[in-house]
Amino acid sequence: VVKGRDTVGQPINVTCEVQQLLGNNRVRAVAMSATDGLMRGMEVIDTEAPLSVPVGGATLGRIFNVLGEPVDNLGPVDTRTTSPIHRSAPAFIQLDTKLSIFETGIKVVDLLAPYRRGGKIGLFGGAGVGKTVLIMELINNIAKAHGGVSVFGGVGERTREGNDLYMEMKESGVINEQNIA
Repeated sequence: VVKGRDTVGQPINVTCEVQQLLGNNRVRAVAMSATDGLMRGMEVIDTEAPLSVPVGGATLGRIFNVLGEPVDNLGPVDTRTTSPIHRSAPAFIQLDTKLSIFETGIKVVDLLAPYRRGGKIGLFGGAGVGKTVLIMELINNIAKAHGGVSVFGGVGERTREGNDLYMEMKESGVINEQNIA
């Protein structure tokens, strides 16, 4: 955490993740929040802990930034359980090796490009081909037909789509007290 004051005396807190040790008490780090007002020579505090985010049922239906801070104006998250953002993949023996197809409820996808159950799904395509519509339909079907949980990670331009997706899911009832309890 970099702490200091900007040129007008406002406090600055920037959380950074160390990526490389350069030697001579210098590191290369990635800033996880805005760097406005950041200058050389500011005080740096080593938390001696990895970046951790809240996990568990209380996080369902919520929107977080990369630091695990809620950004949906619904107040703090009611959980004390956190998990580091970097951790090892599950051991091979913990994985289900039985091959089964995930029925999306979208006939074209199920027939032409079926998804495997229990994995990650990525969609690639050009502009305006309907990726966001397909994602919304998948999330809707996963929640309603399978009682499953979907995680949407928005980066850059997709952040706006994530907000639109959240509002649409709220309106359609996919995100409600029964589905996130």
